[in-house]
Amino acid sequence: MSEEEMYIAGEWTSSEKGDFSEAINPATGETITRVPKASVNDVNRCVSASRDALVSSEWKNMDPAQRGRILNKMAAATYAAAKELAKIESENNGKTFREALSEIRYGAWTLEYFAGLSDKIEGSTIPVPGNRLNYTLRQPLGVTAHIVPWNFPLQLALRSIAPALASGCTVIAKPASWTPLSLLAWMKKMEEADVGLPNGVLQVITGSGGLIGDALAGHPGVDGVVLTGGVPTGKTVMAKASDNLTPVTLELGGKGANIVFPDANLKYAAKAICFGIFMNAGQMCWAGSRLIVHEDVHDELVDAVVAEVSKWKVGPGMAEGVRIGSLVHTSHRSEVLEKLAIGLSQGGKIVCGGNAVDGAGAFMEATVVTGIEADNSLFNDELFGPVLSVTKFSTEAEALELANHSDFGLLNGIWTNDLSRAHKLARDLESGMISINEYPITFPQTAFTGWKKSGIGIEQSKDALRFYTKVKNVNIKL
Repeated sequence: MSEEEMYIAGEWTSSEKGDFSEAINPATGETITRVPKASVNDVNRCVSASRDALVSSEWKNMDPAQRGRILNKMAAATYAAAKELAKIESENNGKTFREALSEIRYGAWTLEYFAGLSDKIEGSTIPVPGNRLNYTLRQPLGVTAHIVPWNFPLQLALRSIAPALASGCTVIAKPASWTPLSLLAWMKKMEEADVGLPNGVLQVITGSGGLIGDALAGHPGVDGVVLTGGVPTGKTVMAKASDNLTPVTLELGGKGANIVFPDANLKYAAKAICFGIFMNAGQMCWAGSRLIVHEDVHDELVDAVVAEVSKWKVGPGMAEGVRIGSLVHTSHRSEVLEKLAIGLSQGGKIVCGGNAVDGAGAFMEATVVTGIEADNSLFNDELFGPVLSVTKFSTEAEALELANHSDFGLLNGIWTNDLSRAHKLARDLESGMISINEYPITFPQTAFTGWKKSGIGIEQSKDALRFYTKVKNVNIKL
């Protein structure tokens, strides 16, 4: 069986103890390859190399425009290898090739965006009393650890790697133990393209999240931790990081609501609602898993959603015409089905789906459940699977109350042609992102940020650079 290696200190290497885990194709259950299971000593070696690269100043003090040129080379190499990387990701994650290709190209776009910002990280001069000059510098945060999830294995890695490198930080990326292959393959492409990164600036370490993720989060040599994951993992990482007062960016869960009014374009809304919950088999933090729809158009919209998703073929991600791939693992599918059953015991009616797909793999039917009340777990808990819960409302105030009745606040959608209503709801919804008359949508230049239990900090946009830089104030008596 083939074996992968980690990338530490500019070299491809096995783990210290020679331990491996198996990377599988969730669509078939077959093992693809073996991947190193790093030890804590491997983490120490990684952090040491990252700190050496930081202290050498070759990267952090490099002309920022030159750092930008290197990021542009990385973007070009990513675009060039996108189809190859998408195939690897589809086979390791279960998602469709179409989705994987789109996400990897988005990752390349993110590298391009932050390449352009690398020489625009500026301080300021500050008027102070007396004969003095006072100014600020924005300098690299330092060694950054990036704990990457399994649902968008390469795109979400690049989302944080790009601003970290643009800021002059060094990077240690740890992919999820289920889905390490696309990030490892991407790292090989960067090495082959000879983009110009000094040794130790960018490393990829693989292994258990509980062991390696915790070791990175609690390591005194790490200056910042970035995690995309679930709320329990976020709490654990934050607790570990607190031992050294290490700052964190946490992009956690969601329970997005699409609020649909009678004046909305229902045909278009139905397509977007399906895209927002059934893309990636629903395994998305920003999934629109709640449909809050006005009673006057409830039946019409539900029928349109069911009709639309009935056209979406379920199957292996590399197969022709497939729109819904496999869930990432059979154990995860079991969790989704268990949560669905608990919710149904509290009320609601399945109007389509609701079952595992027979045969090999971790496939599940697209599921729509109507009659869900605000106290139902299907309304409140993140299932992280292809399950849409539907709730009626009669007044705008009721719709707002229902949407805000959540511990999460990541992305919510509003569907109406009344711009006054749309802007008022956008103001009053308790979430970091609002999308009006489309869902879901984001860009490298727009903030990806959650309120409440959806996280701490900002990914994407120029605001992300604030995390990866620290402010120094300089005062001069003239």
